[in-house]
Amino acid sequence: MYKVFVNDIPIILSTKKNIGENYSSFPIKSVNFEEIIEKINNGESQYVNLYHEKEKKLLKHLLKKLPVVTAAGGMVFNDNREILFIYRNKRWDLPKGKMEKGETMEESAIREVMEETGVQDLEIIRFLRKTYHVFKRKDNYKLKVTNWFEMHTSYTGDLIPEKAEGIKKVKWKNFAKTQKALTKSYANIKLLFPNEYLTTHPKDRVV
Repeated sequence: MYKVFVNDIPIILSTKKNIGENYSSFPIKSVNFEEIIEKINNGESQYVNLYHEKEKKLLKHLLKKLPVVTAAGGMVFNDNREILFIYRNKRWDLPKGKMEKGETMEESAIREVMEETGVQDLEIIRFLRKTYHVFKRKDNYKLKVTNWFEMHTSYTGDLIPEKAEGIKKVKWKNFAKTQKALTKSYANIKLLFPNEYLTTHPKDRVV
């Protein structure tokens, strides 16, 4: 199963035609994907399942539906096990960006983290996962596929938000502050975190 986010609403990609009574299901091969996106954006639909009996066909058909932008980014830990966040568009996010020609995914992820935050001496620990979300540029929908890596650094220097990219703040956040940040983040970012980060005491929740 995969999730493709339109804003914070997930379109489910699965091998099952029926996944719940709330869901409208459509064959992914023939569905009008942009029409589905419009309905979600207009509040006409929130539960959508696109199916194909063969799991390997799900992504194959998805990637044909919209122009694809490939990106890479990092969940960066320091020596204190704090996580590096950026603040942009009134949401807490993780640093990421579009891959450039000739780069590997790892090279792109490290470059983007450095450019957006000023953090140096990054080491990739492991690949985490891919996330998928739809965005709009010049009246055209596109699919962003982001390759996420866990990283580590011992860097203790200044954090420098890349203002040209609309980044207002860069912060290291401990466990509790990460929990709070995730209440004002994106659904696809939350997929990267273990469940314990997503559970906060009611008095700590940001409304």
